[in-house]
Amino acid sequence: AGIRDAQESRGLGDVYKRQVLRQQGYIMKKIDKSFLENALALINTVLFSMDHPKSPESMNFFQADTYRFYFLMSFMKEYFEGNEISQEYAISLVPQKYASRIKRLQILKQAVRLNYIIETQSLQDKRRRIYQPSDILIDDFIAYANNVDQNMRKAS
Repeated sequence: AGIRDAQESRGLGDVYKRQVLRQQGYIMKKIDKSFLENALALINTVLFSMDHPKSPESMNFFQADTYRFYFLMSFMKEYFEGNEISQEYAISLVPQKYASRIKRLQILKQAVRLNYIIETQSLQDKRRRIYQPSDILIDDFIAYANNVDQNMRKAS
């Protein structure tokens, strides 16, 4: 128990030192002020958009965890670029380190059940499933993107 207490104590000391340094106007690493302002604007915008009480349910669904948010961004990028999105392609959009194959497939199927993503058959191969965002998701995503853009402009 003594070793753990010492580690916790040292950790709390580090936190205290950082607080004191911040109060005195120091930042651990020298960062160009404009870069720091841009970073803080991005952080504030993302946090605001993810915890906004008026966010539509589709955005809340995809922002529930890192994998879903990464998937949403990748899926919409592919859709807006005009790419056909098959089931295998859809679940490969996010690196495996974020979720197992089963979880990736479950999230895709859940989004289909919630009518955020539309599943259709391929015209060439009836066994192949093709996915695209629903009109609800497109409208919500466009509104989300515009809101983020406006917040970024206000912050800069």
